[in-house]
Amino acid sequence: MKRVYIILVNWNGWQDTVECIQSLLRLKYACFSVVVCDNGSSDDSVSRIKNWAEQHNLAIMDYQRTEAEAGGLLTADPVLTIIRNGENLGFAGGNNVGLRYALARSDAGYCWLLNNDTVVEPNALVRLVECMVQQPAVGLCGSTIRLYHDRQRIQALGGGHYCRWVGLPWHYGRFSKWGRVIDANKAVAWMNYVEGASMLVSRQFLDEVGLMCEDYFLYYEEADWAIRAGGRFGLGYAPESIVYHKVGGSIGTSSNPAKMSYTSDYFNVRNRLLFTRRFYPSALPTVYLILLGAMILRIILGKPDRAIMIFKMMFGLSTISALCDE
Repeated sequence: MKRVYIILVNWNGWQDTVECIQSLLRLKYACFSVVVCDNGSSDDSVSRIKNWAEQHNLAIMDYQRTEAEAGGLLTADPVLTIIRNGENLGFAGGNNVGLRYALARSDAGYCWLLNNDTVVEPNALVRLVECMVQQPAVGLCGSTIRLYHDRQRIQALGGGHYCRWVGLPWHYGRFSKWGRVIDANKAVAWMNYVEGASMLVSRQFLDEVGLMCEDYFLYYEEADWAIRAGGRFGLGYAPESIVYHKVGGSIGTSSNPAKMSYTSDYFNVRNRLLFTRRFYPSALPTVYLILLGAMILRIILGKPDRAIMIFKMMFGLSTISALCDE
């Protein structure tokens, strides 16, 4: 049985992280380690998570980023490893610290990137690993992700499809209700990326493709990763791997522009342009037209500052064009 390093990025969300870890301790897959990468939290997250772990007699290790990326104490085998990243590195940057830690240790077979604002069913990891074992060509595998506060509602079935011409992704199964018959083959055929809230990645994928691109900070990292694989690895979906997701609790993620936080709106627009310019430059004209409509909508919603932000992004692409080292 290969060891799985389960990587959670925490940023001022220790209560969510603790609840997630509690669910992980009930996993039926026996060989795993939990790695919490703290992105410079200001709410005393590290101390609170450590106190909780000590109260529950969990073996823990606590590293600074440099120590962790060298593999930490190689003879130690803790249930929980806490890594102090020292600053907010974003989604990809925070996860990459955990991935470097796992790769520096000889026993990493897979890494499970899991949002800290999730809880999982006991079979969630077993089913992900089974999918990878049964389909060796798969390098990234997703779960059935259901909403935490409305557990009959589906957020994604494995992943989604990025449409280059509008510059937006769409999750297969989104808004549908749990209990329907799931066609896993159709879900996989639809996907061109795996939803990052729950994403199992193989050691071979990491060795050949590399880590996630840190240019984005938030959003689009999963699609970038899948494209960079260049057809060398397939995408998988394990329907019986069930994960409940609170969806954007820390940064105000929403598909409704009226409810979306400024941070979420900013990175959605920024990265839509960055991703399109990098991989699909021929689609820029249609993406620009969609964003012009988005500007008008923000004005109607009484958010002229958002409209100005979109305008600046559209006509200042040189500020967001840094390339990712593959």
